[in-house]
Amino acid sequence: MAVGYVLINVEPGKEHEVYLAVKDMDHVVDATLLFGDHDLIVKLEAESLATIAKSVVEAIRQVPGIIDTKTLAGAEL
Repeated sequence: MAVGYVLINVEPGKEHEVYLAVKDMDHVVDATLLFGDHDLIVKLEAESLATIAKSVVEAIRQVPGIIDTKTLAGAEL
């Protein structure tokens, strides 16, 4: 099982709208609004990192109001 986290920055005032759009997407297991450098963090779980990357590019980044994303891949040691 692959795990990834996506840090998201959104247009001012769009935080809740973006949160509602991403929280129920496929592979999203948690979404939390943040204070600080990023507006939202989303945790994804899938069979592979490729599936997570596809979800970020094809679904999350397509949400209106998202300015920037940073994807972090979970490490398996």
